[in-house]
Amino acid sequence: MLILGTSETSRFNNVIVGIKLAVILFFIVVGFGHVNPANWSPFLPFGPGGIFRGAAIIFFAYIGFDQVSTSAEEARNPAKDLPLGILLSLGVCTLLYIVVTAILTGIVSYTQLNVASPVSHALLLIGLKGSASIISVGAICGLTTVLLVLLYGQSRIFFSMARDGLLPTMFSHVHPRFRTPYLSSLLIGIVVALIAGLTPIDVVAELTNIGTLAAFVLVSAAILIMRRTQPDRPRGFRVPWVPVLPILSMLGSLLLIVSLPLVTIIRFIIWLAIGLLIYFLYSRRHSRLQQELAQQ
Repeated sequence: MLILGTSETSRFNNVIVGIKLAVILFFIVVGFGHVNPANWSPFLPFGPGGIFRGAAIIFFAYIGFDQVSTSAEEARNPAKDLPLGILLSLGVCTLLYIVVTAILTGIVSYTQLNVASPVSHALLLIGLKGSASIISVGAICGLTTVLLVLLYGQSRIFFSMARDGLLPTMFSHVHPRFRTPYLSSLLIGIVVALIAGLTPIDVVAELTNIGTLAAFVLVSAAILIMRRTQPDRPRGFRVPWVPVLPILSMLGSLLLIVSLPLVTIIRFIIWLAIGLLIYFLYSRRHSRLQQELAQQ
């Protein structure tokens, strides 16, 4: 689907997202009438620390928003469309997450939700088997859209890196008919399938989270650096409330990182070391930016 083109992927994704949203609204309507406020007591059973540990574990649910930025070259008006798309989708999805979580923990006690599919499991516990089946369909649709967005974003990142010389040129090859980076999409799809099939899901989720959080720290720091070193550079979108907002972003991301298990942090350090090794052995010598600086 990603190789066939952005428009085709977008149309397919829109249909799946529509189904997913319909299922979410269905759960909200059905579940609202079965909420028992007594299930919300105690309201924070694991204390404030539990909030941060939980946020660090499920942070991958928000990763799709930053992937929107990777479609800048394929957007008609990126300076306007990308910030609007990121902020609106982030706001709507955050609201839906909160409402679904409130209803879910109101239907049954949180002690009964430590399962692989808590939403459909909660409906089964209150006797709504048909509704649970509908929710399962929505979960499959949700996973499909997440995979499409992540694979799309990563293939475009590899494309941009290869074009700048940071990766081999094969990743910047565009299909002669579909005009998409098909080699990147194929390789990433194969690697993701192998990792998903051979690695425990909790390990994959935690590594995905810590990698994204570390990237957010670097992006926030880059905003502070660029505002000081290149204050007059033309920008399609300016982050407001600098330096307060970038600093808060860095602190929030770092707080979630330290909330992850120690073994995940160790794995990330090893992962980062491998990436730095690739950079200094290959990317640095082939980078167009480094070549331009050397000529100057």
